[in-house]
Amino acid sequence: MAADRYLSFTGTAPGRFLTRRLGLPQPVPLSRWSPERPALEGTLRHLVAGGGTPAPDLGAVLARTGLKPADDHATAPVAAVVLDATGVRDVTALAGVHAALHPVVRSVAASGRVLVLGAPLDPADHHQAAAQQALEGFTRSLGKEIGRGRTVNLVRLTDPAAAESTLRFLLSPKSAYVSGQVIEVGPTPAAPHPEGPRTALVTGAARGIGAAVAGTLARDGARVVVLDVPSAGADAERLADRLGGTALALDVTAADAADRIAAALPDGLDVLVHNAGVTRDRRLVNMDAARWGSVLDVNLASVLRTTDALLADGALRPGGRIVATASIAGLAGNAGQTNYAASKAGVAGLVRALAPRAREAHGVTVNAVAPGFIETRMTAAVPLFLREAGRRMNSLAQGGRPEDVAETVAWLAHPASGAVNGQVVRVCGQSLLGA
Repeated sequence: MAADRYLSFTGTAPGRFLTRRLGLPQPVPLSRWSPERPALEGTLRHLVAGGGTPAPDLGAVLARTGLKPADDHATAPVAAVVLDATGVRDVTALAGVHAALHPVVRSVAASGRVLVLGAPLDPADHHQAAAQQALEGFTRSLGKEIGRGRTVNLVRLTDPAAAESTLRFLLSPKSAYVSGQVIEVGPTPAAPHPEGPRTALVTGAARGIGAAVAGTLARDGARVVVLDVPSAGADAERLADRLGGTALALDVTAADAADRIAAALPDGLDVLVHNAGVTRDRRLVNMDAARWGSVLDVNLASVLRTTDALLADGALRPGGRIVATASIAGLAGNAGQTNYAASKAGVAGLVRALAPRAREAHGVTVNAVAPGFIETRMTAAVPLFLREAGRRMNSLAQGGRPEDVAETVAWLAHPASGAVNGQVVRVCGQSLLGA
């Protein structure tokens, strides 16, 4: 990865002075998960908007995050603020959102969290739907102005207990590069958590984001199968050996790819992570059919084929998780990437359409991550000006790391995340491209 010299410079006294005088971005190094620092440091302030009815059992769930309640009279910075706005049902009640957060936003520590909890939109009550939708614009805007490495997200929930894995993730260092997101969490699924060690397969896992995903899933106890093309076989073998997993040399576009995956996993699969992807950038007027077709085949068609086949033959066990990799290019568009953006937008469409049917028929959830500018060997080769633009064009004013994507995948793949389904979660520091 290329060093972010601007981030280092802004951490010095001259850098802070100069960037403040010139009105330049002032990124703060993010506090990420490590074995030595597995949780946010500090207290949590739990508020309710406008005197609404608090979500039942929410206090008990928040207590299990490990963050201690803040003293109402304390002046020390807090690690997180959780605003329960589930009871907001009309425009008048939105004043309570302002009243609750206005006095405390400044008290959130650097790399802290603001989490707004909302309710699903009620199609039978357009006043409630309008007020709850307003929380989305509020959350995204606050995320873009809060600064100092702090994140702001909105979770729409029906049952706090079903949302516990999501609240734990968003109120931890694991979500350092996830901001401005709206995540819907449904009721507790009927399918029980699978017992015993899980088996996870990650495609395109020999290096970069895929390697980080494989490592994070292994850290969390999964037996990992590292899949990559035969030309990356040596890297895949080394990674698998380090993680105590196995390597599988396979081109995911092969007609028999799903059959070979199933044969390599006779006892079944619990987590399928579609990470393999390629780029073949050209403006449309200069793009030949081969560049178009190869990207669509690897990034989208292979995902559809293998998912369909593995679901159909029961290779994915009940309680399983499918996590696909989309991209902000697919959600917001990107010049020179019509093929790539089409493929990644297609992944988002696949997730939203398949998720309810896969859970109903197979007890499997389907979600996606959509990375933004992530610091990898590929982005290190981008010309300096474009690389700097990519780093600064988000609310955190810096690039993400492969582990940021990996932690998000691990949350979606967790056995306790069965209530999270059909979501496309951007891991982009709230990129200024799109929402």
